[in-house]
Amino acid sequence: MGDVAMTVPVLRALTENYPEIQLTVLTKKPFMPIFDGLGNVEVKEADVKNRHKGLMGLWRLYKELKPLNFDAVADLHNVLRSRVLKKYFSLERIPFAQIDKGRKEKKALTRTKNKVFEQLKSTHQRYADVFAELGFPIDLTKAKPLGRIQLSEKVLGLVHQDTKKWVGIAPFAAHEGKMYPLEATEEIIKQLNNTDKYKILLFGGGAKEVEVLGRLAKLYKNVECMAGKLHLAEELQLISNLDVMLSMDSGNAHMAANYGIPVVTLWGVTHPYAGFYPFGQPMENALMADRETYPLIPTSIYGNKVPEGYRDAMKTIKPQEVLERLVGILEG
Repeated sequence: MGDVAMTVPVLRALTENYPEIQLTVLTKKPFMPIFDGLGNVEVKEADVKNRHKGLMGLWRLYKELKPLNFDAVADLHNVLRSRVLKKYFSLERIPFAQIDKGRKEKKALTRTKNKVFEQLKSTHQRYADVFAELGFPIDLTKAKPLGRIQLSEKVLGLVHQDTKKWVGIAPFAAHEGKMYPLEATEEIIKQLNNTDKYKILLFGGGAKEVEVLGRLAKLYKNVECMAGKLHLAEELQLISNLDVMLSMDSGNAHMAANYGIPVVTLWGVTHPYAGFYPFGQPMENALMADRETYPLIPTSIYGNKVPEGYRDAMKTIKPQEVLERLVGILEG
């Protein structure tokens, strides 16, 4: 989801700079709401588990797309499925550009020996490079965030709107190496709650996350659990109206950044140098594990590799440090 969300600032810049372009975005159904609010953009579903599964399914997808008469195809994913589609589109000699994921330099950044610890090109810029290859260069410094979305009656009913500022907290991530300890997260929630100045909204997905966050919300009067109560489109409404978002290196950070919401991100065994930093966010909003104690960081791009002795890396980010950054944004 994070990779998909990171395309939004690039597509926004592209359509703003080239208003004559009509874009068709191909993505999985659950991700389709991420593109709401983009002008000149139509979203098509890739049903890769059913109708478009396998070689025959991808051929069926190609046949469904062919009548749209594309002038070019930008492959921002560069996986086996999209490479198969490239073969099909080549039958019509349609220009087809693919992202360079920078695998070689990412391997150098994450290896344990002879690590090359330096800032890599951002994923946003890698996406932009694909469009430049097709003849549409983009200046991402001019990209504008999406506008805030009006809240539906359902969302308003769940949030119980008042005069307090809204703090979003998304404490989970796909891999353990990217997750801040829950007891430390609770300490942050407790201290924010005790000020009685903020409404804390908890985001997550999956039955276990819903259970954990629901239990947490019951302990504090200014905390509401949004997990399991909203569809993605409704979550995006809420995210677009936050005053700040606290997130791991995860999709929630990117979705909030797309709306220009200040995002404080916590980094364990991953690192912003890999190019997945939320768009338009100042680097002081990235709080990172201590590399003097844990010099192998980043140990992987996605946080799925945690070397022996590195499970406590995120504990070097103190709750008070996180609170100071959040309050600095909220009261600044």
